[in-house]
Amino acid sequence: MTGSWEARYAAEFFGTLILVLLGNGAVANAFLKNTTGNDDPGLANGEWLLVASGYGLGVMLPAMMFGSISGNHLNPAITIGQAVIGIFPWAHVAPYLIWQFLGAIAGQCLILALYWPHYRQTTDNEAVLGTFATSDHANSQLNGFVTEMVGTAVLIFGAMGLYRGMFFHQNIDIANIGVGLLIAAMVISLGGPTGPALNPARDLGPRLVHALFPVPNKGSSHWEYSWVPVVAPIVGAVIGIWIYKIFFGL
Repeated sequence: MTGSWEARYAAEFFGTLILVLLGNGAVANAFLKNTTGNDDPGLANGEWLLVASGYGLGVMLPAMMFGSISGNHLNPAITIGQAVIGIFPWAHVAPYLIWQFLGAIAGQCLILALYWPHYRQTTDNEAVLGTFATSDHANSQLNGFVTEMVGTAVLIFGAMGLYRGMFFHQNIDIANIGVGLLIAAMVISLGGPTGPALNPARDLGPRLVHALFPVPNKGSSHWEYSWVPVVAPIVGAVIGIWIYKIFFGL
């Protein structure tokens, strides 16, 4: 990382904004009524690939833009995991988290503004919530916790390998592409039970927007589940980074 701390905070804000804008924007395109992604028969069977691509690109592009500045965390679980392992200073954890959450909120506000007519036309409360935050489709907080914890552990373990592996050591942009593909694969493979979130900011920030803004047909924000995509990814990130350190060092 080469930027000043102020530049790093700004990079985390804009990077997380882009992540949410592209990721949750793809969900909105797939879930909301009368969008091109929802109504086009040619796309009807590929909605989940549309969502996976949105999140994959939503991580990969900010990594290429801001990775050299802030490290491109975009995720409180990554920031906390790296602090626990001793490779990120605790003094800057809180500012990183604040700007990540603010970026997620800003990105979701843009989605709400862009898709406002389609929110008004969509009467399915759960579909509307799905464009903001995650939930467990089996109505099991335990299943949601396990899914988010394991998914984030795999994500962090894989990201550490991509960025620190010898093959990509001299070509960071190839590693950035790899991380984008990893995110897309995670959404495709592990997205069935919960979404997934894999990122406290990506879930809690937009959930706050859902709760506080007059979103048409929004229904419940399901706060009883909201702790799961916050706590589970943090636990998973710490586990994933520790496993990588034990076997491969840092």
